[in-house]
Amino acid sequence: MSKVKLPVPPPLQQYARCIDASRRPADHVGDWPEAGRVYPIQLRRNARTGLPQVHVLGFYAERPYGAFAQHRFETVVQLWLN
Repeated sequence: MSKVKLPVPPPLQQYARCIDASRRPADHVGDWPEAGRVYPIQLRRNARTGLPQVHVLGFYAERPYGAFAQHRFETVVQLWLN
């Protein structure tokens, strides 16, 4: 048996309000957030830069990638799941 432990995300659901929906890239294919709306999100680190990015759950994005900069959102609530 392997003793390698895989990273497990905490049992947490986060919600954030979009505060900046401007400057949509011309080549973006997929869903884009609306300013003022609250979305269920996950924060994940970018594999290349290591910076945290916001992934909106339920959004479809084909190109360039379905992640948004953290400055576009403000956290509203965090729910711990049991």
